[in-house]
Parts: sequence; C-alpha cells; structure tokens
Amino acid sequence: MKKAFNTISAAMLGIGSMVGAGIFIVIGQAGSIAGNIVWVSFILGGIAALLSGYSLAKLALRFPSRGGIIEYITQEYNVNIFSGGLSIMFYFAQLIAIAAVAKSFGEYGARLFGYHSTFAINAFALGVVLTFTAINLIGANVVAKSENIIVGIKLGVLIIFTVSALFYIKPEYLSVKDMPPIMNMFFAIGLTFFAYQGFSVITNTVEDMENPKKTMLKAMILAIGVVMVLYVATSIAVLGNLPLNEVVKAKDYALALAAKPVFGETGFKIMAITALIATASAINATLYATAEISYTLAKKGNLPKIYEYNVFHSNEGLIISTLIVIPMILFFNLGEITTVAALSVLLIQGLVHLGHLKIIQKTDANKLLIALAALSMFAIAFLTTYYNYSHDPKIIIYLILSFALCFIIEIILRIVTKRVISKQIRGIINVEKN
Repeated sequence: MKKAFNTISAAMLGIGSMVGAGIFIVIGQAGSIAGNIVWVSFILGGIAALLSGYSLAKLALRFPSRGGIIEYITQEYNVNIFSGGLSIMFYFAQLIAIAAVAKSFGEYGARLFGYHSTFAINAFALGVVLTFTAINLIGANVVAKSENIIVGIKLGVLIIFTVSALFYIKPEYLSVKDMPPIMNMFFAIGLTFFAYQGFSVITNTVEDMENPKKTMLKAMILAIGVVMVLYVATSIAVLGNLPLNEVVKAKDYALALAAKPVFGETGFKIMAITALIATASAINATLYATAEISYTLAKKGNLPKIYEYNVFHSNEGLIISTLIVIPMILFFNLGEITTVAALSVLLIQGLVHLGHLKIIQKTDANKLLIALAALSMFAIAFLTTYYNYSHDPKIIIYLILSFALCFIIEIILRIVTKRVISKQIRGIINVEKN
C-alpha cells in the first residue's frame, strides 16, 4: 500500500500544528520582554526546535509508538517512579497548554466583542473548552475533519498580514537606540520556543511515512525552517507597526492590535477571529486525542489495542482532563499559565534528550547534536526561570508544585493500583524499509 506521508505532506502537517495558537499567545508576551529584538528570540527558539526535532525524530525511528514522548521516557529511564512521574507531568503539561490556549481564546474573544473584564475572558475560555468537550463526548468528528481548512485560513491570514504590514513598518520602532537590554532577548526564548510546539507531531507519522529514514529529518527541518521564517517576519511586522509601550499594554492580543495600523478596525477583527479559529482548533485537537492517550498511559501504564483503530472510545480521560483544566483557567492569568506551560515543555524535552544520550547507540544519532539539544532546553529553562524569579516568583512555585504533585500521584498509583507505565515497543524495530 502507498504510504500517506512523503516529505512535503509530513512537513505540512508539522507546519499546521506549529502555526496555531502559539504565535497568537506568544508574540505579545515575548515582545513585552524582548521588545523590538524579539525576532532574534524567534530565530534562537527555532534553532532550539531544530535540535529538539532532530532528537525526537531519531527516537521516533527507533521507537515508533503512539505513546510518543512517554514511550521515549520509559525506554530511556526504564520502568520506575522517575519515568512514571515524568510521564504524568507530560500529561499535565498538555493540560496546562490547553488552559493557556483557552485563556488566549478568552482574551481575543472578549476584545472582539468589546469586553475587558476578567469575568468575560474566563467565560469565553471556559465556554470553548466545555463546547469542545461536549462535541467530543457526543462523538462528532466534523471539527476534526475541518482541520485542513482551519490550517489554510490561519496560514493565509498570517501571510497576508505579515507581507502587507512589512510595507507599513516605521523604522523608528525597530531602532537600535530603543532596544531593550540584550539579555531580554535570551529571557524571551522560552516563550518563543513554546510557539514552535507542534513539530513533534511529525514523528507520529513514522508508521505511515514513505522511507522514514530519509523523509523524517527532511520533513522536520523543512517544517521548522518555514515556520521560523514566518515567525521572524511576523514579529518584525508587529514590532514595526506598534510602539513598544502598546505591545506591552496589549501583550495578550498584540497580534490583532498590530493589524489596525495596516487594515484598520476591520483588520483587528479579522485577526481576532483568526486567533479564535486557531485557538479553538488547538483546543479541539489536544482534547480530541493527545489528552486521552496521555491520560490512559498515565493511569493504566499501557495503551489498549483499541488505540490502533480509534482513540475516542473512552471518555474518562476527556472528562478528567477538562475538570483539571477548569481551575487553571479560573486562577491563572495568561502570562503565568503560558510561562508554566513553556517551562514544563522545556524541562520534559530536556530530560528526554538527556536520556537519549543513554541509549544513543540504539538510535544511531549524532551525539553532539543530542547533547546540544539537551543543553539548549536546560539553558533556556534556566534563563526563563531566572527572569520569572525576578519578576513573578509565583510561576516558579506553580512549576515546582506541579512536578511534586505528579510524582506524588505516580507513587499513589503504584501503591494503590500496582500499575507501572510499561514500554510499548520491545525488541529491535526496523522502519527503514516499507
């Protein structure tokens, strides 16, 4: 049978996954830190994504599993409390990301309809999560089938805005004399890396990929490279059309506000609607599959056979995931929850790449590149932590409590249910030939 994914189609899947809610959340948040040099932060975040993508691609070729990162953690650190706790943290990190995206939906939705209160923002955020939870419980698949259309819309709007806005740039807004301290550029990388999240979806196509040994890395590099160009151009367009004080003031919806100087009020509304579509799509996609798979792995320790055919037969993970996300939406602001999500992803991926060094003889990866991937994740996490410790130490407390809670849950599950998170892939897997 002809495989579904070649280099271009796999890259397009990755581009669609990356260019989603992240850019609508991150560009204002990171811009408020790095100012008019945030575009450099996006370049550095993209380089870190390339290193991370290389490591994950090599792991996917050796351990092609729907468990994804949870499978890699178990292969690297074996079956124990440490790997189990990290697996639960990976599940929690996805829920934190859903909450961050939902809060972004709330910000754009409230602004679009002229509301500014916290109540209105939370109402929109809760509304979108509960709506897609209900849709998935009913079993409707219309939204899932419309993902290609949604990807086309958000990419089209972003490209049109970026190209048009570049012609309206005011050079004084990008002037070096107004540049913030150079360290701010590094402090913002944690957030810009978060905007690239989604590239790992390319590894999930390995079983349906033509000649994956040759295709996987090409698709990964192509997807991240294209997105890096788009993000850099978009950040220059935003910071070149808005004075920095307005970016800081409107950091939660800066991308939509930047459309005003070019397209007027209509541009603001179109960009806000696009943000709503992108964030809703991201929430639906994560609730629809990833949260359920991760929940099942965290609770039961393995994936039942039914996951080979349909991941939507069990609703327990969906309901539990939604119940956990709700208080995150209500008690965190967008900046806090986005930073916690970014730090969680950085630390988990850093540990995955560090563990990759332990089993590198099995993956035949370049040791230097894997080491650089791990080092970049931990370095960015350290810089992000240092910055937030100085500006909002609550974020560090939230992160520590999240990790502690996950390991406590892992210990309780082992004692009460006797379950362990087992390896899904055993023996030598050869995916080089199809």
